[in-house]
Amino acid sequence: MGAGPDPARGAVPQPHRRRSGFRLRDWRMGTKLATVLVIPSLAFLVLAGIQTRGLVGQTTTLSAFAEQVGIGRQIAVAVDRLQHERDRTAGELAGLRRAGTGADRDAAVAALKPLQAATDRAVAELRTAAAPLADADAAWRVSYSEALEAYDQVVNIRAAVAPAVLSSDTVLSNYHRSVAALLNLLAEPSPGGGRQELTEAVLRYVQLSRVKELSSRIRAELYAAARSGRYEADDQVTLSDLRAQQLTALGAFRVAATADQIRRYDQTSVDPAFVAATRMEERTLPAGGDAKPVLLDAEQWWAASEQRQELLRQVESGVVDDAVRRADDASARQLRDTLLVAGGIATVLLVAVLISLLVGRSVARGMRQLRGQALRIAQVDLPLTLERLRTVDRPVGAIDVPPAVIDSQDEIGELAEAFVAVHRSAVDVAVEQAMMRRNVNAMFVNLARRSQVLVERQLELLDDLEREESDPDQLENLFKLDHLAARMRRNDESLLVLAGSESTRRWNRPVGLGAVLLAASAEIEQYQRVRHENRTDLHVVGHAVGDLVHLFAELLENATSFSRPETTVRVVVEPDGRGALVRVVDEGLGMSPAALAEANAVLAEPPAADVSASERMGLFVVSHLGARNGVRVRLQAEGAGLVARVRIPVELLAEAPVPEADRPAPGGSLPGADRAVRTRTGPVAASGALAAPTAELPVAGWRPAPGQPAALPLSPLTGRPLGDGPEAPTAGSPAPAAPAGAVPRPRPARAEDVLTPAVAGPAGGGWFSRQGPTASPLGVTPAPAPTPVTGGTNERGLPVRVPMAQLAPASVADRPVMRHEPDPEAVGGMLSRLYSGVRRAEAEETTEMYLPRDEGGRRQ
Repeated sequence: MGAGPDPARGAVPQPHRRRSGFRLRDWRMGTKLATVLVIPSLAFLVLAGIQTRGLVGQTTTLSAFAEQVGIGRQIAVAVDRLQHERDRTAGELAGLRRAGTGADRDAAVAALKPLQAATDRAVAELRTAAAPLADADAAWRVSYSEALEAYDQVVNIRAAVAPAVLSSDTVLSNYHRSVAALLNLLAEPSPGGGRQELTEAVLRYVQLSRVKELSSRIRAELYAAARSGRYEADDQVTLSDLRAQQLTALGAFRVAATADQIRRYDQTSVDPAFVAATRMEERTLPAGGDAKPVLLDAEQWWAASEQRQELLRQVESGVVDDAVRRADDASARQLRDTLLVAGGIATVLLVAVLISLLVGRSVARGMRQLRGQALRIAQVDLPLTLERLRTVDRPVGAIDVPPAVIDSQDEIGELAEAFVAVHRSAVDVAVEQAMMRRNVNAMFVNLARRSQVLVERQLELLDDLEREESDPDQLENLFKLDHLAARMRRNDESLLVLAGSESTRRWNRPVGLGAVLLAASAEIEQYQRVRHENRTDLHVVGHAVGDLVHLFAELLENATSFSRPETTVRVVVEPDGRGALVRVVDEGLGMSPAALAEANAVLAEPPAADVSASERMGLFVVSHLGARNGVRVRLQAEGAGLVARVRIPVELLAEAPVPEADRPAPGGSLPGADRAVRTRTGPVAASGALAAPTAELPVAGWRPAPGQPAALPLSPLTGRPLGDGPEAPTAGSPAPAAPAGAVPRPRPARAEDVLTPAVAGPAGGGWFSRQGPTASPLGVTPAPAPTPVTGGTNERGLPVRVPMAQLAPASVADRPVMRHEPDPEAVGGMLSRLYSGVRRAEAEETTEMYLPRDEGGRRQ
């Protein structure tokens, strides 16, 4: 047996392996598809490139060949002009040697000058036509350079013709060399291998040009002999050799020429001018015996031979044109074939690449869509659904799972359906967990509501006991019970926050921020250690009072619990722009940087309710209450302790409510204590009262100092003794006079005592009441009015109001009766709470759950 992971415990997770570009399995899908596409395409391109390169090479060769053959026209013209100049020069040199007078020299120069100019123009045209062939093959460029050098020698030798200082052979040899170089250049074009018909086309006009050249040299020899009046010793040998070469070249032309070209040459040879020149040339042939060759007349021979040369030039021009046409046709045909082959290769490659791209794009797009859907499910849809299910406060119905983004029937489509199935399963599990969480929250809310009812009843009972108890020791124990009950009520409210529900304590009028902080101090056990430093006169909107009191109570509870008993906790209120900044400063144990960062993270992002929330209930409650009202809370280390910085936004602040002047006191009279309240709690004294320390608030075990009357300390808000609770007089009866020497019994201060100071009203257990709040001069709501006098109940069980029963006697006599319409805001709040309670009761009776609607109004 081999060792391995325990199947019961699950497989051991493999560590994440880094992607390697050398492993084929680590390549991305796009890379693999590109490889499958690129490798065959590259192989095809290599083979097609080799084929195309050969075709392009042949096309280039034939194109250069056609250009070189095309220049044959200019070369033939230059050769003809140079032959004409050479033959005339040979005759003029012979004439100058026979009679070399100055007039003869002038006549020779005048006769040669037009011929030389014509030759120069022909060579200039050749240079212009050959300029585009500067990048031709090396052999052609070498032949062209030799032809130009030879012609330059001719230009230089022209100056030696008139003086006749050089021999005729020396002068004419330069002409012979220049003509030979041009004929070599004429024969230089080569079409490459496998082009026999083009090679023969070049050979035809080259051989005909040689025939014409030999005929021109024969003319020069006979014209020179005619001008000199005699034959030289070697003239007949030279003429015989030239005639033999001419016949050989003519035979080669007839072998290579086409039938049409032979026919044209034969037609030219029977032309009368051609025949006349030929007959005159035949007269110069040596006869048998000792007979000497006949000397021809110079002018007649020149005229006849010039016509024959012109006829040969025309035949030569036709043969060159045939060669040029054949070369152009071959070049165009080769170019067309090359373009067709290249176009076919490009078309095949384009089609193959297009098909491959379409297939690859389809696969890659499917993979991208599948990956995007999976990431959207994992990072957006599923977390959003879980978040909505986590914060659900009403029944949750069926949640629609979006279908797969791929509807193909291949493996990718099946994989997309598998992802949808996984998503649906995850949502079903999340819905089940939300149902379970909702049931647990409902249990928390139910238990918290029940506990709140019991705590309120307990507080009411404690109030009654405190008013009836006169023993200081028993009263101290009752005070302790009273404070424990108040803390139990706050724990119940924390359970409501834990369950995601709102507090049952409501306030619909603005309350001073200082009163809110004092109410929070009254909620904790060691509130006598809290010192308030309030330099503002800010008021908090009514709907946020309960949450802010709870938030600051938790912060103060934490500050007093984790600091030394002899230290104080300062609450500093400062303006922060249009908002407010409240700093809770303690001198406690402090926190480590890691713990401080973790606590600030919880305060910034409220976590979901779990076991850790119950372990750190205060931090959890502060985080959620701050997020609910837009209040930012942050902890900072300062000295040995901590500073909790609470930023209240401007949306939670309101203007101070307008105080109601001369409101009649309940019971028809205004006791002296109430007059003191109205005297000391005017607008001028309000801010000073809120800034007073709370060390004099009664706490559990508070007793008057020995030797002093047991007078109660005055409330910093109302100016009247805290904890006195006389019974409310009945409607229309005068207030009972206090017995002489009676001392009011103190009772511990609660948040409702600070926010709703009692004015001879019944002892209540909370700061919510059936009568609803009214305005007060300090920006806080006073205590509810006494129970109104009713005229019984109607058939529906509702009380019947008795008109004029609640008016004070003084008010009835002095001012007219004024009917006050009910406060729309108070009525709206009451109806909203009634509707919320009905909906909450309906939700507790159903087993179906519905998700809250999103921003677009769709049910998730």
